[in-house]
Order: sequence, then C-alpha cells, then structure tokens
Amino acid sequence: MIPDIYPRRRPKAILFDWDNTLVDTWHTVFGALNSALEAVNRPLLSTEEFLRRPHHSMRDSSFELFGDHFQKGEQVFYESIDKFHLKSIKSLEGAEGLLNDLKNKGIYVGVVSNKDGHHLRKEVKYLQWDSFFSQVIGARDTEADKPSNIPVLAALKNSQVSPGHDVWFVGDSIVDVQCAQASGCVPVVVGGGEAAQQEHIVNAKNCFGLAQIIMSL
Repeated sequence: MIPDIYPRRRPKAILFDWDNTLVDTWHTVFGALNSALEAVNRPLLSTEEFLRRPHHSMRDSSFELFGDHFQKGEQVFYESIDKFHLKSIKSLEGAEGLLNDLKNKGIYVGVVSNKDGHHLRKEVKYLQWDSFFSQVIGARDTEADKPSNIPVLAALKNSQVSPGHDVWFVGDSIVDVQCAQASGCVPVVVGGGEAAQQEHIVNAKNCFGLAQIIMSL
C-alpha cells in the first residue's frame, strides 16, 4: 500500500487537491470552459477530451485554450463559474468524514488547488469546511501554481512541518503527483486513471480507502 521508499508512519501534515479529490465540480468547470471556447470561436471539448486534460491552472493554460483572445476567454469562463459553482458543488463520498477524522487526530491539513483562490475559498466556506483547513491556497495566490512547489511551501508556512516524507500530498491528477514530487512530499492518488499508474505513489480507491490507510498507521 505504501511504497518502501516512504516511512510507514502517520503523516504530520496532509495537503489536498480540491476538485475531484474532495469535491465533485467537473460538470461546472466543463460547462464553463466550453462556454468560453464558444465565445472566442474555438472548438468545443468533448467530455473525454476535457477529462484527459492536465489539471493546470487557468493562468498556465489560458493562452493554449483561447489563443490571442485569452482575456475574453478567461472573462467568460469566470463569469460562468460565478453563476453556477455553488449551485452544483457536491462533496465526494467519505470526504467530510475523512477531514473530520484528520482534525480529531491533530494532523495539519491544507488545500493546494489550481482553482482560482477566490472561488476556492467561497466553496470551502459554502460547505462549512473552514475549520478543517489551516491554509487554503488556490491559483494566483502565489507566484506560481501547481506543479510548482511554491504553493506547497505557502500551505505549510505556519505548520512547523517541512516538506518531505512527513507530508502527504493527495490529489487525482498527474499535476498533483508532479507537485508532490517537486516538493519532496509523498504523492497520494485518490481514484484511478493515469495518475494512479505512476511509480512510487500511495493509491486509494476513494476517501474511504484513504481513511483506512491512515488508520492503519
């Protein structure tokens, strides 16, 4: 379950990705992205194409998505997100129970997401999960976004825990694995897909499975 290169002990800190790791938001993001592509006369994405895309921040992918019309594309994208994201957000099964367990165990917990920080914190507040997280770091909150290690350093700034094998970075995408590796943290993948096929990761089927792994330590 835990590769031999990592110590078999309970982490002192856990940093979570947000979208599709703790919450289900992909339908909203998918719709917003296609609305923006349509507005700048770019080809729309199929569901399969969208789900295969790397989970880079809008800051890092805007020009590739929208070309010279990236400013208009971003504007339409965020207008759509503003309109729908709180109406459709759902916590993934087992996520709230996992976060509550970590809080009770005194493990430092933060969020490092490539979602715009403003919208990210609104979603955390809407779900009433503020008390679970010591830091919530989103895109544009630091000088670089995932897979850079800079957001990880920001999330751990007041934790008294240094990046390393005492920190687990939990996500669902290759970008999350790369971010964990860049930070020297233990990469943990929830779910399947390409990220779950990488070497030297901890893999849990879902939030329930991750809770069981942590309980076993």
